[in-house]
Amino acid sequence: MSLKVVIIGRPNVGKSTLFNRLVGRRLALVDDPPGVTRDRREGAGRLSDLEFDVVDTAGLEEAFDETLQGRMRRQTERAVEEADVVILMTDARAGVTPVDRAFADWLRRTGKPIVLVANKCEASAAEAGLLEAHSLGLGEPVAISAEHGEGMAALFAALVPFEAAEDEKGRAPQDEAQPVQLAVVGRPNVGKSTLINRLIGEERLLTGPEAGITRDSIAVPFDFRGRALRLVDTAGLRRRAKVTEKLEKLSVADSRRAIQFAQVVALVLDGQDLLEKQDLTIARQVIEEGRALVIAVNKWDLVADKKQARQRLADRLQTSLPQVRGIPVVTLSALKGQNLDRFLEAVLSAYDVWNRRVPTAKLNEWLERMTEIHPPPVSQGRRIRLRYATQVKTRPPTFAVFASRPGDLPDSYMRYLVNGLREAFDLVGTPVRIHLRKGKNPYVSKA
Repeated sequence: MSLKVVIIGRPNVGKSTLFNRLVGRRLALVDDPPGVTRDRREGAGRLSDLEFDVVDTAGLEEAFDETLQGRMRRQTERAVEEADVVILMTDARAGVTPVDRAFADWLRRTGKPIVLVANKCEASAAEAGLLEAHSLGLGEPVAISAEHGEGMAALFAALVPFEAAEDEKGRAPQDEAQPVQLAVVGRPNVGKSTLINRLIGEERLLTGPEAGITRDSIAVPFDFRGRALRLVDTAGLRRRAKVTEKLEKLSVADSRRAIQFAQVVALVLDGQDLLEKQDLTIARQVIEEGRALVIAVNKWDLVADKKQARQRLADRLQTSLPQVRGIPVVTLSALKGQNLDRFLEAVLSAYDVWNRRVPTAKLNEWLERMTEIHPPPVSQGRRIRLRYATQVKTRPPTFAVFASRPGDLPDSYMRYLVNGLREAFDLVGTPVRIHLRKGKNPYVSKA
């Protein structure tokens, strides 16, 4: 286990900016309005040769009820419980507020090691606020500017003793196997965060009746039957014309990046509102990115006529996504925990198909049969010859076919080849790509 550093503080003191600085990338959304961060986000932090896990949290507010702010506070409290060291951040330009004092007292009672950080110290106007931070009784404040990268050496010096303490405890060996990256996407309020919470068995992600609670793409590690997964919750994707606010545009861009970096994408549908136009837009984006796709139909327990709903979904997939036949479809209820094992089995199966490699000899036997059954068309008085095929990469399965006139082979024949590949080598439900190339068999040696 690595040292876990949790950043907390009032809204808009610069927690996400420091988080991005420590992980070296703009992973957390940053914007001027307070309260952008809602779920806690984890990343691999680094300062010089010090490596640690860093957690960004929602801004602390004095809310203890079932409102969104109350649920956000509980997420922060859980993060503090799991922390090895807590960074309490204040805004030096604003000075110490009563809320800062209240949370300093609360932190002191938790018994967690605390590093007090005064942010936004790049200007002389912050000097008074830096001096005032001493009054919190948490030791010498570390003066930094997260936005400009100032004071990182001092923060490094403050964290090093805690790393040494972790080393003395000893660490469990790390599993070298890379986890399967699973992005959970869909329209707002279809149950994406609820699904991930149910899978991991805890309220790790904020959920509720309000649409659009999730803003950042949040990654959560998970293990299923010995296979490591990394579950990525994303913001709900609405039609582009409806996305007008800057913050929502940032969230949508973050969700699209999550799809680009995923290996398998689970498209979550509302069982009572199947395959809307926006769902199809998301599915096509996943296919264009070359990712394995699994469709999870949530809230299935609320569907009255299940047989009719299944048929309607199958017909829509056949009509609207013919380029990817056999997409795995799993009906489930995230709220009640129904069919979750089947969903994860479908995800891992889709991942294995996405990684499948076909032996070259079998591939060319297949190509010979396909051209015998349905020969390529004639072009300029001569029949197009398909000389050789080989798989050039996996993830998704991609093949090169060498042809005498590749530019003249019609799209209908390409679809014939792709469908034949799916059936012959069980490549259903994953993007399959064929690139035509001109030339002779490159594997035949010259005489």
